[in-house]
Amino acid sequence: MIRWGIIGVGDVTEVKSGPGFQKAEHSQLVAVMRRNGALAEDYAKRHNVPKWYDNAKDLIDDSEVDAVYIATPPAFHKQYAIQAAEAGKPVYVEKPMALNYA
Repeated sequence: MIRWGIIGVGDVTEVKSGPGFQKAEHSQLVAVMRRNGALAEDYAKRHNVPKWYDNAKDLIDDSEVDAVYIATPPAFHKQYAIQAAEAGKPVYVEKPMALNYA
């Protein structure tokens, strides 16, 4: 079982990736993060996700999160991808995290 955490739960994760992590075999969505804690909590309750955060580092550091999906606006992809990688967690970024290698 891969226990996923999503950083950036907005409109796209409502109908696409969020439910997909719940429906995929050997996959479970266990934590979500949004900078607005009330919106993160609302998302978690509506999608039966046990944990919610308003700080990405807290989600990344959660020992019950095995892998991190980054669904934020592109400007934040690099920062969160590096933080998760440094924590030893596989990262799935919804879009390219940069326009070029540099």
